[in-house]
Amino acid sequence: MAPRRSNGTGAFPKVVEPPVPARPNPDALYAALDLGTNSCRMLIAQPKGSGFHVVDSFSKSVQLGAGLERTGRLSRSSMARTIQALRICQQKLRRNRVSHMRLVATEACRRAKNSREFIRQVKRETGLTLEIIQPEEEARLAVISCAPLVSTQTEQLLVVDIGGGSTELVWIDISSVPRRDRPAAIMRLHSGFNSNDSLFPNAKVVDWISVPLGVATLRDQFIDVDDDAARFALMSWFFEENLSEFAPYKDQQDRAGFQIVGTSGTVTTVAASHLGLKRYDRTKVDGLRMTSDQIDRVIRGYLDLGPLGRRRDPRIGEDRQALIMSGSAILQALLRCWPTDRLSVADRGLREGLLYAQMSAAGVLDDSPF
Repeated sequence: MAPRRSNGTGAFPKVVEPPVPARPNPDALYAALDLGTNSCRMLIAQPKGSGFHVVDSFSKSVQLGAGLERTGRLSRSSMARTIQALRICQQKLRRNRVSHMRLVATEACRRAKNSREFIRQVKRETGLTLEIIQPEEEARLAVISCAPLVSTQTEQLLVVDIGGGSTELVWIDISSVPRRDRPAAIMRLHSGFNSNDSLFPNAKVVDWISVPLGVATLRDQFIDVDDDAARFALMSWFFEENLSEFAPYKDQQDRAGFQIVGTSGTVTTVAASHLGLKRYDRTKVDGLRMTSDQIDRVIRGYLDLGPLGRRRDPRIGEDRQALIMSGSAILQALLRCWPTDRLSVADRGLREGLLYAQMSAAGVLDDSPF
């Protein structure tokens, strides 16, 4: 007699198909693209509470400003590299069906004689419309992106954005703002540095400056100096000379109640080196606080390594090793002027500021930014 065959009940676990993740509503997606002197970076995000959730991103070193110091023009090879990267951005924007976006270019395009031709070429070859923004807006957007890192104990704040072609510094007095409102007061600066019509306590912008020296342009100015240590010292002192018109430069700042927030690849790389990370981890770096002494030890370590050692150091990385000493020279100059026990590392910047400003203007964020 043939054995009875099982009807299969209970023989295998029931297979449950996982639900297909819901595709974000394109109407709720916002994009921000930052085309700088050295890098092309983009974020696509959707509003979430008082902030946003990143849906897609892109980052590539394109060296758009290579040779700009010498010729005053964007080179054909630099423009070709950049347009290739922008094509990838365009594909991501189209794939996600993003309808709200700001695509901005900064210092390299502000300075290049042929930037308008380049903008037209980008439009023709990719369909993307790039907007060249002015230094004040660039500084303002960097400031609001860093607002969540501002301590409620801070009374005087210096926000520093070290870019490829320029460095923006904004000094803000929040001593008259109630402690718990200080980060929110910084965020409200998105409407302008001189806005006094708010019903809330105001953060006062004491002074701001855009120094036309970033990691790429400063390096190019001293590329003919062979000695590594001498080149570093010259870059640092030269950058400090360019701060002489910045009002707080003339004042000695007490460390108590003073905070620097630094946003740049230089600051995040120094932080990763300080932590001894073999692989970069944003969750450990963003928001980290460092003292002037800790930063100085990392920079002296870079000098001890020399060019070959820095090239081989996994904490620095291939993309960053050529620019880390010019960035460190800028950072050292700032800390020589304003030593602090509280430099907050921000792995955020212009893109995040662009996203917040768009979402705030559209009224899709919660009223409170925190």
